Amino acid sequence: QGNLVESWGGLVQPGGSLRLSCASSESIRRIPAIAWFRQAPGNQREWVATITRSGSTTYADSVKGRFTSARDDAANTVFLQMGGLTLDDTAVYYCSAAIGGQTVWGQGTQVTVSS
Repeated sequence: QGNLVESWGGLVQPGGSLRLSCASSESIRRIPAIAWFRQAPGNQREWVATITRSGSTTYADSVKGRFTSARDDAANTVFLQMGGLTLDDTAVYYCSAAIGGQTVWGQGTQVTVSS
């Protein structure tokens, strides 16, 4: 079974930027789509963005225009570039994909937006 590993969360001030990465143990060319989710304390996990194998992207309304997802097939990695961060973006961010017929989740990376 493949696995996904998120990296590069951290502490950032409001208005700042971060770029998260999601590294796959499987070739991402074989994965139809990889999605980003986030979960803030006390909240349900919510979908943030999806990038398909062809590079098409979709975003939740709450992040549209501020977040961008991209992929590096050679590195088997997808990215979530986050800008214009607000306190409401504080959450644990996860990537997820269907790999080998199973839904795989990474362990998550914490993003904290605070002044």
